[in-house]
Amino acid sequence: MRILFANPNTSVSVTDRIAAVARAAASAGTEIVAVTGQTGVPYIATRAEAVIGGRVALELLAEHAPGCDVAVIAAFADPGIGGARELLSIPVIGMAEAAMLTACMLGRRFSIVTFATAMGPWYRECVDYNGLSGRLASIRCVSGGFRDINSVQEEKEAALIEACCLAAEQDEADVVILGGAPLAGLAGKVADRVPVPLVDGVAAAVRQAEVLGGLGVRKATAGTFRRPDPKVITGVPAALEGLFSRR
Repeated sequence: MRILFANPNTSVSVTDRIAAVARAAASAGTEIVAVTGQTGVPYIATRAEAVIGGRVALELLAEHAPGCDVAVIAAFADPGIGGARELLSIPVIGMAEAAMLTACMLGRRFSIVTFATAMGPWYRECVDYNGLSGRLASIRCVSGGFRDINSVQEEKEAALIEACCLAAEQDEADVVILGGAPLAGLAGKVADRVPVPLVDGVAAAVRQAEVLGGLGVRKATAGTFRRPDPKVITGVPAALEGLFSRR
């Protein structure tokens, strides 16, 4: 099985971290392909940045999905997920979506803990988009700046662990998700310091992708995610234009 991780952020080092965590979580025989956006922001934190990231995600998927069995939008809150499902013929899942659905199989209510306060509103809307607001215990955002997105999980490790513990103890979360691609791999390092299960979005996405890829589900020809009718589109890369025009 070949799984594409499309990171619509521009941080190559974060993509490398995602790829390493994904390969460690993958089953034998699963190949991980990880690609990085060439335009946009180093990490998506707001609604406006997510709009830009959604286009970048579509461009990455259009170019790199051929030959892959499943694709993952490798940015938490899953920018562009709906459009990607319309256009692509293979299953597309979101990193946040996979984390939340996995958390729902481990407990009744989950919390999301992340490293920047700006992410809170957008993450909450992602929870609502997935119909899981009733399962959300809290979103806890660690305040304060950081020196480098590539080392933010090391810089804020203690504060993130404290937020996870507070989510369990004060918000009654049964499970905690560490939100944000730059936090990939942290759950495995600190799991013994948090009293409830921790979910890593990248690891969850790999396993969920393997399940969907193994089911052999065909592309919908009806419903809201059926392939849109062909339409002329200008000013986008040829691969994305081909998905719109059905070339």
